[in-house]
Amino acid sequence: MNIQGKVVLITGASRGIGRAIALELARQGVKRLILMARDRYKLAEVAKEIEAMGVEAVAMGIDLTKPIFVNVACAQVWRSYGPIHLLINCAGVAHQNSFLQSKLPQLQEELSLNLLGTYTMTHLLARRMASRREGTIVNVSSLMGKVAAPTMATYSATKFAILGFTQALRRELAENNIRVIAFMPSLTDTDMVRDLELFRWVMPMTPEKVAQALIVGLQRDSPEILVGWQSHLAVWCQYLAPWLLEKILQMANPQAPRRLRLFEKLRQLLTLKPGLFSNIHRFSDLSLFRNLLSFMSADKL
Repeated sequence: MNIQGKVVLITGASRGIGRAIALELARQGVKRLILMARDRYKLAEVAKEIEAMGVEAVAMGIDLTKPIFVNVACAQVWRSYGPIHLLINCAGVAHQNSFLQSKLPQLQEELSLNLLGTYTMTHLLARRMASRREGTIVNVSSLMGKVAAPTMATYSATKFAILGFTQALRRELAENNIRVIAFMPSLTDTDMVRDLELFRWVMPMTPEKVAQALIVGLQRDSPEILVGWQSHLAVWCQYLAPWLLEKILQMANPQAPRRLRLFEKLRQLLTLKPGLFSNIHRFSDLSLFRNLLSFMSADKL
């Protein structure tokens, strides 16, 4: 897709990945950016940054969980600033909890914004795109839409749903010349993520790198854009050795300190010099191996 001279609507544009995507699209020379989010003040700041680059920006404070208001806003936008060539559904929220401690209101918030908000925007704009037989829709899912993780069950459920929604629409809307793309960032250093307990050994990406990956994917006309080598590794591991990924995710679980201690002790032991077997004569090392084997047995996990 050639994005130069296009009109783009981005939800969740006031911060994080949405903000980074808006700024990167401005650098790439889009004609106009329509920015939507709940926080009007932050949205106005992003619009000011974009206009300083010489790109027109329209800021619209709106709650995507209110379909009636979204409907009115979309009609107004299309009439005043459209047609819209590219829709990027980026608005989302995440709650982290062990499932047994999860609360229904948090799930309802994730469903309302992540899934129903995406549905509402897509439905309203896809119908208009279909009438012109032109348009591209990007639904921001997540690596957790491919690989679910402990403590993120409800968030993963919404992101899996977005991925399935996107795959179905890709086949259905192709006859209307509308491309539908799934964008799947891995852990990204945003305000939302800073409130979460990070999974061990996972290195967050910057929002700017994620935005650049989206641009590359759009230029290549990729139907699914998976971001970062860690994401590709996790997906391949799930396909080729799901049992291994299962154990890694359980050890990476931020609520499993005992498992981390055992894993770290093994890592340290394997890096001892002059070698592993010259050191395992120590009783503590033998004890570690017994504990680790017991820990990794199927009945323990």
